Amino acid sequence: MTSPVLDDRTLDTTDRCDRCGAQAYLRVILASGGELLFCAHHARAHEDKLRQVALKIQDETGSVN
Repeated sequence: MTSPVLDDRTLDTTDRCDRCGAQAYLRVILASGGELLFCAHHARAHEDKLRQVALKIQDETGSVN
């Protein structure tokens, strides 16, 4: 069995929130191997649950203008 590859690239304007389609500033790598992308608003709204299911969280919300 292979381990999931973690994508550490910087998020850019082509990365979109899975909830609303806005620019994504947070990538959540799930233990199951999948990933979710969120805008800053939805990242804050779902923060507690995301921390429970995340293998890794790449947070770039500090770069929001």
